[in-house]
Amino acid sequence: MPELHSIVQGQGPVIVLSHALGCDLHMWDEVTELLQDRYTVVRYDHRGHGRSPASDTDFSMHDLASDAAQLIARLGRGPVHFAGVSMGGMTAQALAALHPDAVQSITVANSAAHYDAAARQGWQTRIETVAAQGVAAIADGALQRWLSPDFLAGNPARVAQMRATLVQIPAQPYAQACAAVAGIALHETNPSIRCPALVIGGTLDAATPMALSEEIAAGIAGAELASIEAAHISCVEQPAVFAQLLDGFIQRV
Repeated sequence: MPELHSIVQGQGPVIVLSHALGCDLHMWDEVTELLQDRYTVVRYDHRGHGRSPASDTDFSMHDLASDAAQLIARLGRGPVHFAGVSMGGMTAQALAALHPDAVQSITVANSAAHYDAAARQGWQTRIETVAAQGVAAIADGALQRWLSPDFLAGNPARVAQMRATLVQIPAQPYAQACAAVAGIALHETNPSIRCPALVIGGTLDAATPMALSEEIAAGIAGAELASIEAAHISCVEQPAVFAQLLDGFIQRV
């Protein structure tokens, strides 16, 4: 896989931030602003998202974890603190299990370890819709899952930016990422994770409800569980609370 696009800011211990499906590294703008005076904050675009090249072939969550491990190796500052939301949180789980030397800690927010048959069918329907009509066809529904009604109504510029990022993703890379997310079986490898882990669930998150975060925390020995009053993209909706949770966890580690 060619090199992923990334941005490095700040100084101090290294935190790598991994974004959600359909977003890019700018998902982390507000959190980066809050952390960069104490940490070296590294943000990157997943393959086929933002300014990172797309993949010629289909890929799995293990491949996204390998992408992250290569990025961390190139930084030469590892092991790092790694935090991800949604697909980024799935990447964190896979990374800690498959590349334990790359991470000092993981934070898994608004994520899942596996999906039941009904949820996988929902992903398949989304893949088929995007293949037929493009990413714009699912954009408004995605935003309603990502963000609470209050945030959608009160932050039109930020919402418009996130929608623009989503619809710029070509159909094939988006569908490939959907398939990688739908196929996760991270509950099988999470018991092997040995690094400290923080799991954050959103109390308003309909896409990955709090029960899925509880399940992840239960599957990783010693994991801490925290909640945040936000929908699915909690780091955009509540950046100060998110940054505080992350900072406090890393200080304890």
